[in-house]
Amino acid sequence: MTAPAPTAVLTATLARIRLNPRSRDVQRDLRDARELHRTMMRLLPPSDASVARQAHGLLFRLEAEPRAAHIHLQTTSTLHPDRLPSDYGHVRTKDLTPMFSALREGIGVRYRIVANPTKRISLPPEEGKRGPVIPLTGAEADQWWHRKATEAGLHLHTLLPTPLPAARSPRGKDNRPRMRHDLIRFDGTATVTDAEALTRAVLTGIGRGKPYGAGLLSLAPA
Repeated sequence: MTAPAPTAVLTATLARIRLNPRSRDVQRDLRDARELHRTMMRLLPPSDASVARQAHGLLFRLEAEPRAAHIHLQTTSTLHPDRLPSDYGHVRTKDLTPMFSALREGIGVRYRIVANPTKRISLPPEEGKRGPVIPLTGAEADQWWHRKATEAGLHLHTLLPTPLPAARSPRGKDNRPRMRHDLIRFDGTATVTDAEALTRAVLTGIGRGKPYGAGLLSLAPA
């Protein structure tokens, strides 16, 4: 009898980019979420532009700290930090295999996610089109995260929401429309209820706005 093939270990790489505030490229990217997305994509191998982010499992978020700003970037592909502009910042990487291997039902974790909580407004059927997507705030945003966390295999114990500046992009010279994604950071503690669902959520992200700095779920031991 042929032995079953071993189960592939799902993993990813996390990069922490300490941004150089004097870099003109950094200044541009912090003003324009579309430009920041393009810069992050430069770190990855070439791919079909229509599915490149998903193909490489690219997720990231901006962390504005008192002394410096950082970008936390996660990918399932090989990273190429040398493709960043020379004065962009300092990059450190970490293999997330040990974290995924340690995920078990019942363990406690600390979590952080910068998310874009939204809902779609329902229109009467006779309108013949889908309703607009609107951002959620306050209790509605908290309820959104509770629901998404449950679907992702987490039972939340604590939740601290922090509204953040929106990810924006101005109207471009090519007449591209303005873009805005409202962002809220959720921090807290939780218990893992479904390790497989949680692994998928970490690898694929949660909610809308993933190309522009939303959806990356980070975990640490509680």
